[in-house]
Amino acid sequence: MHRHGYKGRKFGRETDQRRALIKGLATSLVIEERIETTLPKAKELTRYIEKLITKAKKGDLANRRRVIAGLSTQVAAIKLVDQIAPQLAGRTSGHVRVARTRIRVGDGAQMAVIEFVDELKDMPKEDKKPAAKPAAKKSVAKKEAN
Repeated sequence: MHRHGYKGRKFGRETDQRRALIKGLATSLVIEERIETTLPKAKELTRYIEKLITKAKKGDLANRRRVIAGLSTQVAAIKLVDQIAPQLAGRTSGHVRVARTRIRVGDGAQMAVIEFVDELKDMPKEDKKPAAKPAAKKSVAKKEAN
């Protein structure tokens, strides 16, 4: 039998397991900004994450929801849309790089590092006042009034 027209790698897993694996790798890449995995997994992750980054760069509500669905955690999706995608706006594609690193000792698998091509800077978080502080002041004020 031929493999003409069959896209993607199977990794010896069933569909739902394979989908969960790629989702987990993508989430780790967004959070850590650089991960080491096997070369075939890194190549397959490249195809997946490039599409997610393109959706994140558009940033409208529908694409934001698609990014949330494509990653395991909402924290990672928010980081991708709000912090990483604006820094990658100058590129149309080629947002990540795959570099071979070493051969794993246990099974001889070729390892690779996958990372974002552009140097990502930490965006300053908006300082929001915690809700607990005003409540604490009110309780102190009530004690002083008594």
